[in-house]
Amino acid sequence: MKAAPAASSAAPPVSRTLFVVTILTGSFLLFLVQPMVARAALPRLGGSPNVWNSAMLVYQALLLGGYAYAHWLGRWPIRTQATIHLALLALAALTLPVHLAALAPPRAGTEALWVPLLFAASIGPVFFMVSAQAPLMQRWFAAHPGAGEPWALYAASNLGSFAGLLSYPLLVEPLMPLHAQEWAWSIGYGALVVLIVLAALARRGVATTAAAPVRARSADTPVPARRIVLWLALAAVPSGLMLSTTTHLTTDIFAMPLLWVIPLGLYLLSFSVAFAENRTLADMVTGIAPVILLLAGSLAMNTRSAGTLTEGLAAVLLLFAVSVALHAQLHATRPAPGQLTLFYLVMSAGGVLGGLFCALLAPVLFDWVWEHPVLVIAAALLLPQRPPLGWMAMPDISPAMRRMTLGALLLFALFLGQQMAPLDPYREGLIVLALTLGLTFCGIMVLGVRPAFVAIVLIMMLARGGVDTIETSLSGLRTRSYFGIYTVRDDPANHQRTLAHGTTLHGMQFTDAARRRQPTTYYGAQSGIGLAMANAAPDARVGVVGLGTATLACYKLPGQDWTYFEIDPAVVALSKVQHHFTFLDDCAPDAHIRLGDARIELDKVAPASFDLLAIDAFSSDAIPLHLLTREAFAIYGRALAPHGVLMVHVSNRYIDLEPAVAALARAQGMTAAVRLDRPLPEAMTAQGTTPSIWIALSRDPGRLSALTRTDPAASWHLPERTAPRAWTDDRASILPYIRWNKLIGI
Repeated sequence: MKAAPAASSAAPPVSRTLFVVTILTGSFLLFLVQPMVARAALPRLGGSPNVWNSAMLVYQALLLGGYAYAHWLGRWPIRTQATIHLALLALAALTLPVHLAALAPPRAGTEALWVPLLFAASIGPVFFMVSAQAPLMQRWFAAHPGAGEPWALYAASNLGSFAGLLSYPLLVEPLMPLHAQEWAWSIGYGALVVLIVLAALARRGVATTAAAPVRARSADTPVPARRIVLWLALAAVPSGLMLSTTTHLTTDIFAMPLLWVIPLGLYLLSFSVAFAENRTLADMVTGIAPVILLLAGSLAMNTRSAGTLTEGLAAVLLLFAVSVALHAQLHATRPAPGQLTLFYLVMSAGGVLGGLFCALLAPVLFDWVWEHPVLVIAAALLLPQRPPLGWMAMPDISPAMRRMTLGALLLFALFLGQQMAPLDPYREGLIVLALTLGLTFCGIMVLGVRPAFVAIVLIMMLARGGVDTIETSLSGLRTRSYFGIYTVRDDPANHQRTLAHGTTLHGMQFTDAARRRQPTTYYGAQSGIGLAMANAAPDARVGVVGLGTATLACYKLPGQDWTYFEIDPAVVALSKVQHHFTFLDDCAPDAHIRLGDARIELDKVAPASFDLLAIDAFSSDAIPLHLLTREAFAIYGRALAPHGVLMVHVSNRYIDLEPAVAALARAQGMTAAVRLDRPLPEAMTAQGTTPSIWIALSRDPGRLSALTRTDPAASWHLPERTAPRAWTDDRASILPYIRWNKLIGI
C-alpha cells in the first residue's frame, strides 16, 4: 500500500486524537442507550430473549440508516457536511431526554412488530444521528492528506461500543435510577455534538489540499457487485450468529443472567481485533477458526440436556472466532478510503440481514433455534481455509488419488459419526471425546475443500445430539413463539409428560388415570403454593400469573372462582387446543384466562378482586423483573382483598430473589414468610415433585400466621436477608443477588 502523501502547508493538523475521542464517545453512547431503553421497556415487554433480538434489529436498522446518511453526506464538501450534520443533530436533540414513546399495548401475537415500533419511536432520531458519527468521522479524518489509513479508527469505534455495553449492567444500572440515566445520556449527547464541532473545525480548508482530487477519484471507482455480495455475506453471518448464539444459550444451555451481554460484547470486540493495524491476533484467530468451528460447532444442534458451562463457553468461543475470521476477511477486501462510507453501508446492510433472519423470520419458520446451526454451516462455507501441510497440492498426488483420499476421509467421518450418535456424553465421555477428536482430524485434513469440510461439520452436529433434536421437531411436540420455545416430552416408562421452557422444567403431568390430577413439580402438596391453596376458603377468588401446564388448577374447589393471566397464546394452546396437558380440562374447565401481560391486565381488574394471587411467570431462568418492582407490587396489592395472600415463586438456579421480595414486602407494608420445600428422593420419584421456594406475603399478619400453622413440618421462616431498597421500575439490578458459585460450578 502506498504511503500517504505529505501534508501540504495549507492543510490543518491531522488531529488523530480528536477523531479517536469523538468516535469512541459516539460508539459508547450508542451501546449505552441500547440496554438502557430495553431496561426502561421491561414493564411493557417482559424479559423474553426475543425482546432483546427485536431491539437489536431496530438498532441495526437505524445503524444502516445512519450509515446510508453518512454515505449520502459524503458527496458534499466537509464544510457543507458539518453544517447539515450539526443542524440535524440539534433537531434530534429536541427529543431528549431519552424516554419511551406512549404506544398502546400490543395485541396478543403482534409483539414481533410492536416491539421494534416502540424502540424506533422512542430513540429513533438520536440513535440515527449518533450512528452516523463513526463512518462520518473516519471520512473526515481520511480527508486530510497526511492522515493515512482510517480503518484502525473503526477498531476504536468498537472498543467504545464494547465499553458502553459493559458499563451499563456493571456500573450504570446498579448506581443510577433510570431518569438519571436518561439525563446523563443526554449530557453525553451534548458532549458528542461539541466534539463533532471541534472535528469540523479541525478540517477547515481540507478540501483545497492536494489530497482532495486523489480521494475523489478513488470514490468514483465502482466496486464490483460480486465484492458487495461478499461483504453482505461476511457481515450478515456474524450478526445473525450473535443473535442466534444468545437465543441458543438461553434456550438450550443455560439462562444465565445478563447473558445477552456476552455474545454482543464478543461480536463488537471481534471488529476491534479484525480491523486493528497490527494483524497478528486477527491472523492467529483466523487460522484456528476452522478447528474451533469443528469442535464447538458440533454442539450447535444439541438439546440433550440443560447444558454445562463448558458448552456455554464453547458457544461464545465459536462466535468470537467466526466473527474475527469473517470480519478479517472484510478488512482484507476493504476498498480505497474514498469508498469508506459505501463499505460501512454494505456492512451495516449485512448486519440488518442477519438480524432480520434471526429476529423476524426464524421465529416464524422454525420450531426451535434452527437458525443457529444454519448460520454455523454458513460460517463453514465462508471461513478462510488453509489446508494443513498442503497435501492436496503436492505434485506426487494425482487428482484421482486426491478424490479417493477425500472420499475415504468422508466415509471414515460418517462411520465415526454413526458410532457417536447413540452414546451418552455424560456416561461415555471418554469414548465421545475420542470420536470427536477423530472427526476433527478428518475435518482438518479436508480444509481447502469446502463441500467436504461442511459435510464433516454437519456429521458432527448430527452425532452430537442433532438426530434427537430433529426427531423432536418431527414429532410435533415442540412449539416456538415470540416468548420462548416449549418442548413436550413423554416418558412412557414412568407415565410422565413434561413441559420444558428453554432449559427449565415448567411442569409435569402423570399420564396414568390414577395420578393424572395430582399436582407435581414446584406445586406439590407440601410446597408453599400447595399449602396456600389448601388453606384457601371454599369460595376464594384465586388469580394465577403464568399458566404453564396449569398444574395448580387441580387445587380448585367447586365454589372457587379462578382467573389465569398468561402472556403467550402458545402456552394456552398446549392445554386448551392441543390438550397435551389436561389439568385445566379435568379440574378447572370454567377458569377464566386473560391473555396479555399480567401486570397490565391486573391493573385493569377491580380493587380487591382476589383472595389469593400467585405470581409464577418465569421464562426459563430469566427474571420477570417488571413483575418484581415496587410499582408491580402496588398493582398486586390493589388487586388483593384486604386479608388476601400474595404467593411469589422464586425458585431459580442463578439468582437469590428472597432479599428483593423481602424488600418489596417491607415497602408495601406486608408480612413475608418463606417456604423452602425439599422433597425426599422417594417422594420426588413417586409424586413427581421438585424442590421449590415460595414466599407468602399479606397485609394481615394473622392471615399469614394461619397459613404457616398448616405446615406440619413447620418449615416456614422469615426472610433471612432483606435488600437495602426495593426494586422499582426506575432502578433495579440483579447483580448483587447472582449466585456466582452456581454459574462457575454448573
